[in-house]
Parts: sequence; C-alpha cells; structure tokens
Amino acid sequence: MEEANEENVAQAAPPATVVDVRFRVPGRARAYDASRVPASPQDLVVVETDRGPELGEVMAAARPRWPDEAKAKLPRILRLADSNDLRRADHNRLQERAAEQHFAQRARELSLRVKLSRVDYRFDGGKAVFYFVGDDRLDARGLARDLAQKLHTRVEMRQLGPRDATRMVGGIGPCGRELCCSSWLRDFGPVSIKMAKAQDLSLNPSKLAGMCGRLKCCLRYEYDSYLALRRTLPKIGKKVKSVKGNGVVVRQSLLKQCVIVERDEDGERVECSLEELVERRPEPPEKTDG
Repeated sequence: MEEANEENVAQAAPPATVVDVRFRVPGRARAYDASRVPASPQDLVVVETDRGPELGEVMAAARPRWPDEAKAKLPRILRLADSNDLRRADHNRLQERAAEQHFAQRARELSLRVKLSRVDYRFDGGKAVFYFVGDDRLDARGLARDLAQKLHTRVEMRQLGPRDATRMVGGIGPCGRELCCSSWLRDFGPVSIKMAKAQDLSLNPSKLAGMCGRLKCCLRYEYDSYLALRRTLPKIGKKVKSVKGNGVVVRQSLLKQCVIVERDEDGERVECSLEELVERRPEPPEKTDG
C-alpha cells in the first residue's frame, strides 16, 4: 500500500525540465526549456535568444516550472556545446582582445574621456557590443563607426552607470561574499538613505556605499521587515505604563522587540519588553451625585 502511494506521489510531481542559464555578461541569467536536451550543472550549452544563438552555462540542476512560468513559452536549449562551439568561443575572445586595443587607441586619438568595461562579441561574430563608462552622456557614434570599419562587424556602444559598471567588473564586498549585482541580482531597485535610518544604521557614507560608490543594494533586503517590527512598538515620545514604572519611550530596540522607558518618578531609564508594557485604558467616568 505504501509503495502504491509513493508511486502516485511520484506521478503527480511536476517534471523537472527547466534549467537556469547564465551568460558572460552578468545579470542575463534566464530560464530555459531543457525537455529535449537534458543538461547538468556547469554544462556549456548553445541556447536560442532574441539576438540569435548564444553560449551559456547551466547554473544548477533541472527544476520544475515555477508558477509564473507555468504557461509561458520558454526559450529552448539548442544543444550541448561541442568542440566547434568551443573553438568559436575562443576565437571570439581573441577578437574581443583586439577590439579592446582598437577602442583604447581610437578613444585617445579622439580625446574621449571614457573607460572600457568589456567587449562582448555575439556568438556568431556578427556584432560586437562595447560597454564603457564616461563622465557625461557621450555621443559615441563616430567612435562606433570607426570601430565597425576596423573590425568588419556591426558595433553597438553602451554607456554604463556606476552600478552596471561594477556588475561588469565584479568583486568581493565588505561582507566577504561575491557582489550581489555580479552573482545573482538581476535588477537594481531604488535604494534610499531612509532605508538605512529605518534599520538604525550608522549614517556614515563610507559604510553605506558599495563598491560602485552608491548606496548598497542590500539596504533593501531587510527594510520591509524592520518596518513591520517598528509598527509593533510604541513610538518614541509616547507615554506608556509598564510593570517597571510609567514614563516616556526614549528608544526602540527593534530586533529585541523592546523599548527604553524613562520613568516619570525618578528619570531612570529601564528596558521594557512588549509583555511588560501595560495597555493604556480610558479612565472610568467620575460618579456624580444625583
């Protein structure tokens, strides 16, 4: 009977036919249909994209479709990369090195204040994308035209902001781990100093800034949790009653879920948990004669 139940559960489980594939340019990981070409972690595969075939690496073992992918038409894995594909990839890397040298030389000749982050040749060699950083919004059409003539391929120029440039380069953050933006973070959400204040963090710019010089993306991760914790505590300045004495809240301790109360009777500050606070109730109306 137990064996029959196990067989039914196995039959009901959704098939693991989806793999996540990452590419050389960070932030471009995508889910792919691997039902026709089974792929294992760290396999190099040729996949279909809007730009044509691309070479990517399988990040993890196959998984079932997530709910938001249930009815989506996922792009396919075309094949496991063979020796010809690897030779083509090596050839593209050599072309990229030559393109970097041409970019630097031509930028100097045109007196352009730019810094090249990466050159990315499409897998078929039909296009080269130059990712660069500049002080201002740069008109790079002249540079793109010269590079296209020199390299005999189509050229696209993409100017990056500080966050995208750091994602391209990668590195290790102050936490000791690989940067979120270059390892798994796909989109940059808005980050504000208000998030640091809500988490009672020191407003020291050198500690709040990431490798890109902007506010750290990780300030967003626990922001909503801190807001929820803060809502459970009485606000600073609120008069409260507690088993340790009545007074005014002068500080909150969000993670410990307690407040520091300055007692009215002697001015001493005491720590009170939520269980030690007494809910304020309205005073009963005074009785009048007659």
